[in-house]
Formats: sequence, structure tokens, C-alpha cells
Amino acid sequence: MNKHSLYRSKITALLFILPTLIILTLFLYYPTIETFKMSMYRVAFLGLSKQFVGLENYRDIFLSAEYRKIFVNTGIFVLISVVVSIVIGLFLAVLANQKLKGKSLFRILLIWPYSLPPAVAGVIFLFLFNEQSGMVNYLLKHLLDISPPWLSKSTLAMGVVITAFVWKMIGYNVVFYLAALQNIPKEIIEAAKVEGASILQTFFKVTLPMLSPITLFLIVTNTIAAFFESFTFIDLITKGGPSDSTTVIIYSIYRDGFEYFKTGLAAAESVILFTCVVVLTLIQMKVSKRMVHYER
Repeated sequence: MNKHSLYRSKITALLFILPTLIILTLFLYYPTIETFKMSMYRVAFLGLSKQFVGLENYRDIFLSAEYRKIFVNTGIFVLISVVVSIVIGLFLAVLANQKLKGKSLFRILLIWPYSLPPAVAGVIFLFLFNEQSGMVNYLLKHLLDISPPWLSKSTLAMGVVITAFVWKMIGYNVVFYLAALQNIPKEIIEAAKVEGASILQTFFKVTLPMLSPITLFLIVTNTIAAFFESFTFIDLITKGGPSDSTTVIIYSIYRDGFEYFKTGLAAAESVILFTCVVVLTLIQMKVSKRMVHYER
């Protein structure tokens, strides 16, 4: 290949990726840079004026007891949601992979929640756990004569939001785990049984290690989803209450930016959230090198 042909091939390749680069620049890179810049300013209502304050917005966030509580809420929500959704997703995927009657319907029912928009899922749980007219309290009142204050008690409200998110994500996890389970060679499982391994030993020593690549993928994607998709559930079900007990950082960004019009502060929170997600993802990828087993 001569230099002219090589040059033409490079130009052709560049032209193919140019539309994607333009879209990424306009809708990702430029807004990201502007957010970093905005976090250095104190912005007046509707951006009519702004004052450069450097890192003062970040200082206000980290020194505020209110924001420390929001960070704790975020950590609790992300940790519990990710662990529970992955564990339940794996358990249900193992069940769905068995030879059961009506397993096709069972699989459809497992995957169905993920097909719903988050807003629809949030409304479903809002109606289910409504303290006056919700189905859950209706049943509990008639069966056990109790009516828990689901949305007015801090721990219960957080539990409802976590349950809604987990219910939504389980179908996503089941799809990937089910595909991974079906790709495990049957010969390996049979060999473990011949060696005298029990069902549990086969699962924990053979199946689970072979699922580690998909588990890593799901941990990363579920973590990102927990940070960002929690907004819809919180906005519809609790509005961050009671007493900010279910307010996480993504909801705080919305509230500061669009309700209180503290644009600079909201931008600083966005940068912190972005940094948290990147750092956690890198840590997960680093740790996975010791724990993930890839087939060769």
C-alpha cells in the first residue's frame, strides 16, 4: 500500500467517525467542560449574573452536615441496591435455567419489570405503599391488623425506594446471568458431579467462578444505574423525604439546580458525582483482576 492509499484510508476512517465525534462533542464533552467551569461560580437566579468563587462551592458541600447526610444516603442506597439486585437476579436466573414446567412464562415474568419505564415502576410502588389506600397496607390491615408508615418513617421510606429500584433491575440481571449460565459447558458440570461434588459445591466452586466476568459487568452497570436512575423513584415516591432521609446526590442536584436555582452548587455536586462513579468503577475493575476468572 503506497502513501497516497494509506492517506485516503485514514481520511475515509475519519469521515466515518466524524458524525459520532460531533455528537459526542456537542452533547457530552462540551456540557461536561461547562459543568466543571460552572462549579467554580456562584450563579444568580436564571444565570443573570455570576461570581467566580473557585472551590468555595465544593467547600460548602463537604463542610455541610446536610450534604454529608446526602452522601451517606447515597452510599446506603447504592450498596444495598446493587448487592440485593445482583444476588436475587442470580438466584432467579439459576431457577429459570432449570427444567421446569412453564419456564418460558416464568422467564417472561422475571424480565417484564425491566421493560417498564422507571416512571411507571415508581407509580406502581407509590400506589402499593400508599399509607392510606395502598394495597400493601390494605392486606396487612386485614391479615395482621397493622398499617406501617411506609413513606413517613425514614428507614421504611428508604426501604421502599430500594425495593422499587431492585424490582426494576432484577430482570436486567436475570437476562445476563441466564445467558451466561446457558454458555457454561455441561461437560464441566458433569465432571464435577462425577468427582462427587454436591449441588452447592458445584455452584460455588465451578459455576460461580465461571460467572465472575458477567458478575463484574453487572456490578459496574448496577452501580451506575443506582447512582443515576434512583432519581425517578425518589421523585415519584418520597420526594426525598421524610426529612431528607431518602435524598441522594442525584436528587439533590436536581433540587439545587431547578428548585433552589443554585446552579453553581448543583454543578459542583455533578462533578462530585461524576468523580465518585469514575473512581468506584476503576476500583471495581482493579479488584476484579484478582477475582474474575476468564476462560482460555
